[in-house]
Amino acid sequence: MNQDAEQEDFVRLLKQLNLVQSVEQAQQLEKEHRFWDTQPVPTLQDQNGGDSPDCPRGPIDVPQKTPDQVRQEPYHMPSGFTWSILDVMDPSQAKELYELLSNNYVEDTDSTFRFDYSVDFLQWALTPPGYHKDWHIGVRSTHNNQLMAFISGIPAQLRVYHETLKMAEINFLCVHKRLRDRRLAPVLIKEVTRRVNLLDIWQAVYTAGVVLPMPVTQCRYFHRSLNPKKLIEVGFSPLPPRMTLAQTIKTLKLPTRTSTLGFRAMERTDVPAVRRLLRDYLAKFHLAAEFSEEEVAHWMVPRVGVVNAYVVEDSTTQEVTDVCSFYHLPSTIIGNDNHKKLSAVYSFYNVARSVTLAQLMQDALVMAKRRMQMCSMRSTSWRMSTCYNRSSSVLVVASCSITCSTGAARGCLAIVWASCCAR
Repeated sequence: MNQDAEQEDFVRLLKQLNLVQSVEQAQQLEKEHRFWDTQPVPTLQDQNGGDSPDCPRGPIDVPQKTPDQVRQEPYHMPSGFTWSILDVMDPSQAKELYELLSNNYVEDTDSTFRFDYSVDFLQWALTPPGYHKDWHIGVRSTHNNQLMAFISGIPAQLRVYHETLKMAEINFLCVHKRLRDRRLAPVLIKEVTRRVNLLDIWQAVYTAGVVLPMPVTQCRYFHRSLNPKKLIEVGFSPLPPRMTLAQTIKTLKLPTRTSTLGFRAMERTDVPAVRRLLRDYLAKFHLAAEFSEEEVAHWMVPRVGVVNAYVVEDSTTQEVTDVCSFYHLPSTIIGNDNHKKLSAVYSFYNVARSVTLAQLMQDALVMAKRRMQMCSMRSTSWRMSTCYNRSSSVLVVASCSITCSTGAARGCLAIVWASCCAR
C-alpha cells in the first residue's frame, strides 16, 4: 500500500470514529442555546443536510452586508467594565493575559488539569502575518483596571470546497470565574464579530469543548504516554488492566534515535518545500487552510518550547519529501502536592510521502520525548521560563495531531493524536 492510500485509510477510519456521536453530544445539541439560536449559524435541523447535493452552499446572511452597514460603535458594556485592546507584544499586557488564562481558562471536567499558556505561546498564536491588534479584545474593571475577560481573532484563509474565503479564527474566549453569571461571553462574541465585519470579513471558525450549533467537523484525541509513571501518578492515565507499572513502562518504551534516513529539523530555507507538501496534502480535504510562505514560516519554523517541525530530505536529490510537526501545550495540575505541571505536545501538520505515516510518527514521538528531556535538564526555574509553556493555534484540518506531556522537573510525556474529519 502506498503512502497516499495509507493516509486515506487512516483518515477514513478516524472519520468513522468521529461519526459515532455519543448520547451526551446528542443531548447537548438538543439544548436550547439562548445566544446561538439568535445568530446566523446552521440549526439542529440543518445538521444532516450539509453534504447533500441539494443543500445550498454559501453565506447564511443574504443579501450580504457591507462594512458601512456594520455598527460603528463598540457594544455596550455593563456598568463597572470597559473595553480594552491588548497589545500582546507588550510584556506587561501579555503577562496580564497569561494570568487571566492560567487561572480561568479551559479545565477538564474533574477540574484536575487546566491549560497553561505562556507569554511566548500567546505572542506566537496571536501575531501571525497580517494580524489585527484590535481583534485582541479585553474587558477591564473600571475600579482597578484588572483584566477580567478576553477574546481574540486572527486572520485566516480557508478553502471551503472550491472557494477560498478570508475568515477570522476565534480563540481564547475567557471570562473571569467571578463574572460567569454576567453573560459577558455573548457580548464578547458580538464585539469581535463587529470588528471582523468592519474589515469586510463575514465568516469565522472556532473550536469548543462542548457541542454548539453547528459543528462542521469533530476532533477526537488519542493519547500516547511517554512517561507513564508520571501520568499515572497525577491521574492523567489509569494503569492498564492486568498490567503492572513496570510492564506498562516497558511496553511504551521508545527508541532513543529516529529511524528515517534524512530526518532532520526544519529550517527556514525549507519553507517553500514544506508549503508545497502542505498544499498538495490539504487539497484532499473539503475544508482546509491555505498558507502563504510567510504563514508557513510563522507556524512551523521551530521555536524553542513552542513548535518543532522536522523534514525528511532525500540524500540523492536533496528534495524535502516528508514533514511532521508538533506544538507544546502544558497544563497546570490542580490540587496535587507533588506535581504542578503536565507538559504536552500536540501533533500539528504531518505529510508522509517517502515513508509510512506510522514510521514518521514514531520519529516524531522520539523527538518529542527528547525535547521534553532537554527541558527537564534545565534549572528548576524552568517552569517559569520560556521552555515549558507554549502552545499553538487550532489545527483546522489535518489527518492527525499529537500531544505530549512533560512533568515539572522531568520529561513525562503523553502524546495525543487528534483527527479532524472535514472530508
